[in-house]
Amino acid sequence: MLLVLSLALPASSAELELEKDELKFGFIKLTDCAALVIAKELGYFEDEGLFVTLEAQANWKILLDRVISGELDGAHMLSGQPIGATVGIGTKADVITPFSMDLNGNGITVSNAIWEEMKSVDPGLAVPKPVHPISADALKPIVEDAKELGEPLRMGMVFPVSTHNYELRYWLAASGISPGFYTPADTTGTTDADVLLSVTPPPQMPATLDQGTIQGYCVGEPWNQQAVFKKIGVPVVTNYEIWKNNPEKVFGITRDWAEQYPNTAIAVTKALIRAGKWLDGSLENRKQAVKILSKSEYVGADEEVIAASMTGTFEYARGDKRDMPDFNVFFRYDATYPFYSDAVWFLTQMRRWGQISEAKPDAWYDEMAKKVYRPDIYMAAAKMLLAEGHLSASEVPETDGYKDPDPGFIDGIVYDGRKPNEYLSKFEIGNQGSPETAAR
Repeated sequence: MLLVLSLALPASSAELELEKDELKFGFIKLTDCAALVIAKELGYFEDEGLFVTLEAQANWKILLDRVISGELDGAHMLSGQPIGATVGIGTKADVITPFSMDLNGNGITVSNAIWEEMKSVDPGLAVPKPVHPISADALKPIVEDAKELGEPLRMGMVFPVSTHNYELRYWLAASGISPGFYTPADTTGTTDADVLLSVTPPPQMPATLDQGTIQGYCVGEPWNQQAVFKKIGVPVVTNYEIWKNNPEKVFGITRDWAEQYPNTAIAVTKALIRAGKWLDGSLENRKQAVKILSKSEYVGADEEVIAASMTGTFEYARGDKRDMPDFNVFFRYDATYPFYSDAVWFLTQMRRWGQISEAKPDAWYDEMAKKVYRPDIYMAAAKMLLAEGHLSASEVPETDGYKDPDPGFIDGIVYDGRKPNEYLSKFEIGNQGSPETAAR
Protein backbone atom coordinates (compact mmCIF):
# COMPACT_ATOMS: atom_id res chain seq x y z
CA MET A 1 0.00 0.00 0.00
CA LEU A 2 1.41 3.36 -0.96
CA LEU A 3 1.26 6.21 1.47
CA VAL A 4 -1.76 8.38 0.74
CA LEU A 5 -0.52 11.95 0.49
CA SER A 6 -2.79 14.61 -0.91
CA LEU A 7 -3.72 18.25 -0.80
CA ALA A 8 -5.41 17.50 2.53
CA LEU A 9 -1.99 17.46 4.20
CA PRO A 10 -1.42 19.86 7.10
CA ALA A 11 0.23 23.13 6.07
CA SER A 12 2.86 23.15 8.81
CA SER A 13 4.72 20.96 11.24
CA ALA A 14 2.61 22.32 14.09
CA GLU A 15 -0.33 20.47 12.54
CA LEU A 16 1.52 17.21 11.90
CA GLU A 17 0.60 14.60 14.46
CA LEU A 18 3.79 12.59 14.87
CA GLU A 19 3.31 8.87 15.43
CA LYS A 20 6.83 8.57 16.85
CA ASP A 21 9.10 11.35 18.07
CA GLU A 22 12.17 9.60 19.52
CA LEU A 23 14.26 8.25 16.66
CA LYS A 24 17.63 6.57 16.18
CA PHE A 25 19.36 6.91 12.81
CA GLY A 26 22.54 5.19 11.64
CA PHE A 27 25.35 6.58 9.55
CA ILE A 28 28.83 5.72 8.28
CA LYS A 29 31.74 8.06 9.01
CA LEU A 30 31.73 9.91 5.70
CA THR A 31 31.25 13.58 4.92
CA ASP A 32 28.11 12.83 2.95
CA CYS A 33 26.26 11.99 6.16
CA ALA A 34 26.24 15.79 6.58
CA ALA A 35 22.50 16.33 6.10
CA LEU A 36 21.71 14.07 9.06
CA VAL A 37 24.33 15.70 11.26
CA ILE A 38 23.33 19.25 10.35
CA ALA A 39 19.61 18.52 10.81
CA LYS A 40 20.44 17.42 14.35
CA GLU A 41 23.06 20.02 15.26
CA LEU A 42 21.15 23.01 13.88
CA GLY A 43 17.87 21.96 15.47
CA TYR A 44 15.93 21.14 12.30
CA PHE A 45 14.78 17.81 13.73
CA GLU A 46 13.69 19.55 16.93
CA ASP A 47 11.74 22.10 14.90
CA GLU A 48 9.69 19.14 13.68
CA GLY A 49 9.18 17.84 17.21
CA LEU A 50 11.69 15.04 16.70
CA PHE A 51 14.34 13.90 19.18
CA VAL A 52 17.00 12.16 17.12
CA THR A 53 20.01 10.10 18.14
CA LEU A 54 22.70 9.51 15.53
CA GLU A 55 24.76 6.36 15.83
CA ALA A 56 27.84 5.51 13.74
CA GLN A 57 27.78 2.00 12.26
CA ALA A 58 30.77 -0.27 11.62
CA ASN A 59 29.98 -1.00 7.99
CA TRP A 60 27.22 -0.82 5.38
CA LYS A 61 25.97 -4.37 5.91
CA ILE A 62 25.46 -3.89 9.63
CA LEU A 63 23.75 -0.56 8.97
CA LEU A 64 21.29 -2.08 6.48
CA ASP A 65 20.60 -5.13 8.65
CA ARG A 66 19.80 -2.90 11.65
CA VAL A 67 17.37 -0.79 9.63
CA ILE A 68 15.63 -3.90 8.34
CA SER A 69 15.43 -5.41 11.84
CA GLY A 70 14.02 -2.18 13.28
CA GLU A 71 16.98 -1.49 15.59
CA LEU A 72 17.45 1.73 13.64
CA ASP A 73 14.54 3.88 12.47
CA GLY A 74 16.43 4.86 9.34
CA ALA A 75 19.92 5.54 8.04
CA HIS A 76 22.34 7.25 5.70
CA MET A 77 22.53 4.62 2.96
CA LEU A 78 24.25 3.79 -0.28
CA SER A 79 21.79 4.50 -3.08
CA GLY A 80 22.04 0.90 -4.18
CA GLN A 81 21.07 -0.51 -0.79
CA PRO A 82 17.30 0.13 -0.84
CA ILE A 83 17.23 -0.94 -4.49
CA GLY A 84 19.37 -4.04 -3.95
CA ALA A 85 17.33 -5.12 -0.93
CA THR A 86 14.08 -4.68 -2.84
CA VAL A 87 15.18 -6.78 -5.83
CA GLY A 88 16.86 -9.34 -3.57
CA ILE A 89 20.61 -8.77 -3.92
CA GLY A 90 22.35 -9.93 -0.73
CA THR A 91 19.17 -9.68 1.30
CA LYS A 92 15.45 -9.26 0.69
CA ALA A 93 13.43 -6.47 2.26
CA ASP A 94 11.25 -3.54 1.24
CA VAL A 95 13.42 -0.50 1.86
CA ILE A 96 12.47 2.88 0.43
CA THR A 97 13.91 6.36 0.20
CA PRO A 98 12.13 9.70 0.27
CA PHE A 99 15.33 11.78 0.16
CA SER A 100 18.58 11.84 -1.79
CA MET A 101 21.40 13.06 0.41
CA ASP A 102 23.94 14.39 -2.09
CA LEU A 103 25.58 14.36 -5.49
CA ASN A 104 29.19 13.36 -6.28
CA GLY A 105 31.72 13.17 -3.41
CA ASN A 106 33.77 10.04 -4.27
CA GLY A 107 37.21 9.46 -5.74
CA ILE A 108 39.43 6.66 -7.00
CA THR A 109 42.85 6.53 -5.37
CA VAL A 110 45.82 4.38 -6.39
CA SER A 111 48.92 3.64 -4.38
CA ASN A 112 52.05 5.70 -4.92
CA ALA A 113 53.72 2.69 -6.59
CA ILE A 114 50.87 2.26 -9.09
CA TRP A 115 50.84 6.00 -9.79
CA GLU A 116 54.55 5.90 -10.60
CA GLU A 117 53.93 3.01 -13.01
CA MET A 118 51.05 4.91 -14.65
CA LYS A 119 53.36 7.90 -15.17
CA SER A 120 55.91 5.59 -16.81
CA VAL A 121 53.24 4.31 -19.18
CA ASP A 122 51.92 7.80 -19.98
CA PRO A 123 54.52 10.59 -19.69
CA GLY A 124 51.68 13.09 -19.91
CA LEU A 125 50.85 12.17 -16.32
CA ALA A 126 54.41 12.87 -15.13
CA VAL A 127 53.89 16.60 -14.69
CA PRO A 128 53.02 18.60 -11.56
CA LYS A 129 49.40 19.10 -12.64
CA PRO A 130 48.31 16.48 -15.19
CA VAL A 131 45.20 17.04 -17.29
CA HIS A 132 42.01 15.62 -15.77
CA PRO A 133 39.96 13.51 -16.04
CA ILE A 134 42.51 10.72 -16.01
CA SER A 135 41.20 7.54 -17.63
CA ALA A 136 42.36 4.04 -16.75
CA ASP A 137 44.20 3.77 -20.09
CA ALA A 138 47.60 4.05 -18.39
CA LEU A 139 46.52 1.43 -15.86
CA LYS A 140 45.61 -1.18 -18.47
CA PRO A 141 49.14 -2.47 -19.31
CA ILE A 142 49.94 -2.57 -15.59
CA VAL A 143 46.82 -4.66 -15.01
CA GLU A 144 47.72 -6.99 -17.88
CA ASP A 145 51.28 -7.51 -16.62
CA ALA A 146 50.08 -8.24 -13.10
CA LYS A 147 47.51 -10.72 -14.34
CA GLU A 148 50.10 -12.49 -16.49
CA LEU A 149 52.35 -12.87 -13.44
CA GLY A 150 49.46 -14.45 -11.56
CA GLU A 151 49.22 -11.56 -9.11
CA PRO A 152 46.26 -9.51 -10.34
CA LEU A 153 45.77 -6.02 -8.98
CA ARG A 154 43.39 -5.72 -6.06
CA MET A 155 41.21 -2.68 -5.45
CA GLY A 156 38.78 -1.84 -2.68
CA MET A 157 35.19 -0.65 -2.84
CA VAL A 158 32.76 -0.28 0.02
CA PHE A 159 29.86 -2.65 -0.72
CA PRO A 160 28.64 -4.82 -3.62
CA VAL A 161 25.70 -2.49 -4.41
CA SER A 162 27.60 0.72 -3.70
CA THR A 163 28.01 3.63 -6.06
CA HIS A 164 31.73 3.10 -5.50
CA ASN A 165 31.63 -0.44 -6.89
CA TYR A 166 29.77 0.71 -9.99
CA GLU A 167 31.92 3.83 -10.49
CA LEU A 168 35.15 1.87 -10.16
CA ARG A 169 33.82 -0.74 -12.59
CA TYR A 170 32.67 2.00 -14.97
CA TRP A 171 36.10 3.70 -14.95
CA LEU A 172 37.99 0.43 -15.49
CA ALA A 173 35.65 -0.88 -18.20
CA ALA A 174 35.75 2.43 -20.09
CA SER A 175 39.44 1.63 -20.74
CA GLY A 176 38.84 -2.00 -21.67
CA ILE A 177 39.66 -3.50 -18.25
CA SER A 178 37.22 -6.16 -17.01
CA PRO A 179 36.30 -5.65 -13.35
CA GLY A 180 34.65 -9.10 -13.28
CA PHE A 181 31.09 -10.36 -13.16
CA TYR A 182 28.67 -11.60 -10.55
CA THR A 183 26.93 -14.84 -11.42
CA PRO A 184 24.44 -17.01 -9.53
CA ALA A 185 27.45 -19.10 -8.44
CA ASP A 186 29.85 -16.18 -7.82
CA THR A 187 28.76 -13.56 -5.32
CA THR A 188 32.27 -12.06 -5.21
CA GLY A 189 31.89 -10.56 -8.68
CA THR A 190 35.32 -11.73 -9.83
CA THR A 191 34.39 -14.06 -12.71
CA ASP A 192 36.49 -13.12 -15.79
CA ALA A 193 38.09 -10.27 -13.82
CA ASP A 194 41.27 -8.48 -14.85
CA VAL A 195 41.28 -6.64 -11.50
CA LEU A 196 39.98 -8.17 -8.27
CA LEU A 197 37.56 -5.88 -6.42
CA SER A 198 36.71 -6.51 -2.78
CA VAL A 199 34.81 -4.86 0.06
CA THR A 200 36.63 -2.68 2.60
CA PRO A 201 34.86 -0.37 5.09
CA PRO A 202 35.44 3.30 4.13
CA PRO A 203 37.46 4.42 7.20
CA GLN A 204 39.81 1.43 6.71
CA MET A 205 40.65 2.18 3.08
CA PRO A 206 43.82 4.26 3.64
CA ALA A 207 45.28 1.78 6.14
CA THR A 208 44.49 -1.18 3.86
CA LEU A 209 46.19 0.61 0.96
CA ASP A 210 49.17 1.45 3.14
CA GLN A 211 49.52 -2.21 4.17
CA GLY A 212 49.63 -3.24 0.50
CA THR A 213 46.56 -5.46 0.74
CA ILE A 214 45.00 -3.42 -2.08
CA GLN A 215 46.63 -1.21 -4.70
CA GLY A 216 43.76 1.23 -5.06
CA TYR A 217 40.22 2.00 -3.99
CA CYS A 218 37.05 3.95 -4.64
CA VAL A 219 35.58 5.66 -1.59
CA GLY A 220 33.89 8.83 -0.36
CA GLU A 221 35.55 11.61 1.56
CA PRO A 222 37.58 12.24 3.58
CA TRP A 223 39.32 8.95 2.82
CA ASN A 224 40.81 9.95 -0.57
CA GLN A 225 42.09 13.20 0.88
CA GLN A 226 43.52 11.34 3.83
CA ALA A 227 45.65 9.25 1.42
CA VAL A 228 47.06 12.53 0.09
CA PHE A 229 47.76 13.93 3.55
CA LYS A 230 49.40 10.67 4.64
CA LYS A 231 51.36 10.57 1.36
CA ILE A 232 50.34 6.96 0.70
CA GLY A 233 48.30 7.37 -2.48
CA VAL A 234 47.09 9.60 -5.31
CA PRO A 235 43.41 10.21 -6.17
CA VAL A 236 43.47 9.91 -9.95
CA VAL A 237 39.84 10.70 -10.71
CA THR A 238 36.72 11.87 -8.90
CA ASN A 239 33.29 10.46 -9.52
CA TYR A 240 32.24 13.94 -10.67
CA GLU A 241 34.62 13.34 -13.59
CA ILE A 242 33.24 9.85 -14.23
CA TRP A 243 29.60 11.07 -14.20
CA LYS A 244 28.88 14.74 -13.60
CA ASN A 245 26.45 15.30 -10.75
CA ASN A 246 25.87 11.64 -10.11
CA PRO A 247 23.54 10.61 -7.26
CA GLU A 248 25.34 9.34 -4.18
CA LYS A 249 23.73 8.53 -0.80
CA VAL A 250 20.06 8.36 0.20
CA PHE A 251 18.16 8.32 3.46
CA GLY A 252 16.66 4.85 3.81
CA ILE A 253 13.73 3.56 5.85
CA THR A 254 11.71 0.38 5.58
CA ARG A 255 8.41 0.52 3.79
CA ASP A 256 6.71 -0.87 6.92
CA TRP A 257 8.21 1.95 9.01
CA ALA A 258 6.96 4.59 6.56
CA GLU A 259 3.48 3.12 6.60
CA GLN A 260 3.43 2.87 10.39
CA TYR A 261 4.73 6.42 10.90
CA PRO A 262 3.70 8.41 7.78
CA ASN A 263 3.68 11.86 9.40
CA THR A 264 7.00 11.18 11.09
CA ALA A 265 8.47 10.21 7.70
CA ILE A 266 7.35 13.57 6.30
CA ALA A 267 8.74 15.45 9.31
CA VAL A 268 12.13 13.74 8.99
CA THR A 269 12.23 14.56 5.28
CA LYS A 270 11.43 18.20 6.00
CA ALA A 271 14.35 18.47 8.40
CA LEU A 272 16.72 16.81 5.93
CA ILE A 273 15.68 19.10 3.07
CA ARG A 274 16.36 22.14 5.26
CA ALA A 275 19.77 20.71 6.19
CA GLY A 276 20.66 20.12 2.54
CA LYS A 277 19.70 23.69 1.67
CA TRP A 278 21.77 25.07 4.53
CA LEU A 279 24.81 23.04 3.48
CA ASP A 280 24.74 24.59 0.01
CA GLY A 281 23.83 28.03 1.36
CA SER A 282 27.31 29.54 1.61
CA LEU A 283 31.01 28.84 2.04
CA GLU A 284 30.69 29.93 5.65
CA ASN A 285 28.07 27.25 6.20
CA ARG A 286 30.41 24.66 4.72
CA LYS A 287 33.23 25.76 7.03
CA GLN A 288 30.88 25.44 9.99
CA ALA A 289 29.82 22.00 8.75
CA VAL A 290 33.48 20.95 8.53
CA LYS A 291 33.98 21.80 12.21
CA ILE A 292 30.89 19.86 13.20
CA LEU A 293 31.70 16.82 11.05
CA SER A 294 35.24 16.64 12.41
CA LYS A 295 33.91 15.79 15.89
CA SER A 296 34.75 12.27 17.02
CA GLU A 297 31.09 11.28 17.25
CA TYR A 298 30.62 12.05 13.54
CA VAL A 299 33.36 11.66 10.87
CA GLY A 300 36.18 12.10 13.36
CA ALA A 301 38.84 13.22 10.88
CA ASP A 302 41.01 16.35 10.97
CA GLU A 303 39.27 19.56 9.90
CA GLU A 304 41.97 20.16 7.30
CA VAL A 305 41.31 16.78 5.68
CA ILE A 306 37.53 17.24 5.61
CA ALA A 307 37.81 20.84 4.38
CA ALA A 308 39.96 19.77 1.44
CA SER A 309 36.90 18.49 -0.40
CA MET A 310 33.98 20.08 1.48
CA THR A 311 34.89 23.69 0.72
CA GLY A 312 34.91 23.63 -3.08
CA THR A 313 38.35 22.18 -3.79
CA PHE A 314 39.92 18.77 -4.34
CA GLU A 315 43.56 17.88 -3.81
CA TYR A 316 44.74 15.21 -6.27
CA ALA A 317 48.29 15.13 -4.94
CA ARG A 318 50.10 17.10 -2.27
CA GLY A 319 50.18 20.66 -3.64
CA ASP A 320 47.89 19.89 -6.59
CA LYS A 321 44.73 21.46 -5.17
CA ARG A 322 42.12 22.52 -7.72
CA ASP A 323 38.79 24.28 -7.63
CA MET A 324 35.91 21.81 -7.73
CA PRO A 325 32.82 23.62 -6.49
CA ASP A 326 30.52 20.70 -7.32
CA PHE A 327 32.55 17.95 -5.68
CA ASN A 328 30.03 17.87 -2.82
CA VAL A 329 26.49 18.99 -3.69
CA PHE A 330 23.77 18.73 -1.07
CA PHE A 331 20.91 20.81 -2.51
CA ARG A 332 21.73 22.48 -5.82
CA TYR A 333 20.49 20.84 -9.04
CA ASP A 334 17.52 19.35 -7.14
CA ALA A 335 20.03 17.09 -5.37
CA THR A 336 17.63 16.10 -2.60
CA TYR A 337 14.80 14.90 -4.88
CA PRO A 338 14.57 11.09 -5.32
CA PHE A 339 14.53 10.82 -9.12
CA TYR A 340 13.32 7.53 -10.63
CA SER A 341 15.98 7.86 -13.33
CA ASP A 342 18.69 7.70 -10.64
CA ALA A 343 17.23 4.43 -9.35
CA VAL A 344 17.07 3.03 -12.89
CA TRP A 345 20.77 3.80 -13.42
CA PHE A 346 21.70 1.70 -10.40
CA LEU A 347 19.50 -1.11 -11.69
CA THR A 348 21.26 -0.98 -15.07
CA GLN A 349 24.62 -1.39 -13.34
CA MET A 350 23.30 -4.31 -11.30
CA ARG A 351 22.27 -5.91 -14.59
CA ARG A 352 25.49 -4.92 -16.40
CA TRP A 353 27.69 -6.69 -13.85
CA GLY A 354 25.45 -9.70 -13.28
CA GLN A 355 23.88 -8.99 -9.88
CA ILE A 356 20.60 -9.11 -11.79
CA SER A 357 21.19 -12.35 -13.67
CA GLU A 358 18.43 -12.13 -16.24
CA ALA A 359 17.47 -9.42 -18.71
CA LYS A 360 14.37 -7.41 -17.78
CA PRO A 361 12.03 -5.26 -19.88
CA ASP A 362 12.14 -1.48 -19.55
CA ALA A 363 8.82 -1.54 -17.68
CA TRP A 364 10.39 -3.64 -14.92
CA TYR A 365 13.06 -0.98 -14.30
CA ASP A 366 10.36 1.69 -14.01
CA GLU A 367 8.30 -0.48 -11.67
CA MET A 368 11.25 -1.18 -9.35
CA ALA A 369 12.30 2.48 -9.30
CA LYS A 370 8.81 3.57 -8.29
CA LYS A 371 8.68 0.89 -5.61
CA VAL A 372 11.84 2.21 -3.91
CA TYR A 373 12.13 5.92 -4.66
CA ARG A 374 9.28 7.87 -3.05
CA PRO A 375 8.90 11.42 -4.32
CA ASP A 376 5.35 11.45 -2.87
CA ILE A 377 6.84 11.70 0.64
CA TYR A 378 9.44 14.22 -0.55
CA MET A 379 6.80 16.44 -2.19
CA ALA A 380 4.58 16.36 0.89
CA ALA A 381 7.53 17.64 2.93
CA ALA A 382 8.59 20.17 0.29
CA LYS A 383 5.10 21.65 -0.01
CA MET A 384 4.95 22.15 3.74
CA LEU A 385 8.36 23.83 3.72
CA LEU A 386 7.13 26.05 0.90
CA ALA A 387 4.07 27.04 2.94
CA GLU A 388 6.29 27.73 5.96
CA GLY A 389 8.67 29.91 3.95
CA HIS A 390 11.69 27.60 4.18
CA LEU A 391 11.67 26.91 0.42
CA SER A 392 10.81 29.07 -2.57
CA ALA A 393 8.63 27.77 -5.40
CA SER A 394 11.69 27.51 -7.67
CA GLU A 395 13.30 25.14 -5.17
CA VAL A 396 10.49 22.58 -5.43
CA PRO A 397 11.11 20.39 -8.52
CA GLU A 398 8.41 19.97 -11.15
CA THR A 399 9.19 16.62 -12.75
CA ASP A 400 7.78 13.22 -13.66
CA GLY A 401 10.79 11.71 -11.90
CA TYR A 402 12.93 11.22 -15.00
CA LYS A 403 15.81 13.54 -15.88
CA ASP A 404 16.62 14.44 -19.47
CA PRO A 405 19.11 12.15 -21.32
CA ASP A 406 22.49 12.71 -19.66
CA PRO A 407 25.73 12.99 -21.71
CA GLY A 408 27.92 13.72 -18.68
CA PHE A 409 29.87 10.42 -18.51
CA ILE A 410 33.61 9.98 -18.91
CA ASP A 411 33.15 7.68 -21.92
CA GLY A 412 30.63 9.96 -23.66
CA ILE A 413 27.83 7.38 -23.51
CA VAL A 414 24.45 9.06 -23.06
CA TYR A 415 22.16 7.73 -20.33
CA ASP A 416 18.37 7.88 -20.73
CA GLY A 417 16.56 6.43 -17.72
CA ARG A 418 13.47 5.80 -19.83
CA LYS A 419 15.43 3.38 -22.05
CA PRO A 420 17.54 1.15 -19.77
CA ASN A 421 17.91 -1.72 -22.26
CA GLU A 422 19.05 0.61 -25.03
CA TYR A 423 21.56 2.11 -22.57
CA LEU A 424 22.95 -1.32 -21.63
CA SER A 425 23.43 -2.21 -25.29
CA LYS A 426 25.95 0.65 -25.66
CA PHE A 427 28.67 -0.96 -23.50
CA GLU A 428 31.38 -3.22 -24.93
CA ILE A 429 32.02 -4.83 -21.53
CA GLY A 430 29.04 -5.95 -19.48
CA ASN A 431 25.85 -7.96 -19.65
CA GLN A 432 23.33 -6.63 -22.11
CA GLY A 433 19.77 -5.73 -21.31
CA SER A 434 17.44 -7.23 -23.88
CA PRO A 435 16.84 -11.00 -24.00
CA GLU A 436 18.10 -11.10 -27.60
CA THR A 437 21.53 -9.81 -26.58
CA ALA A 438 21.82 -11.25 -23.08
CA ALA A 439 25.26 -12.79 -23.74
CA ARG A 440 28.30 -10.70 -22.98
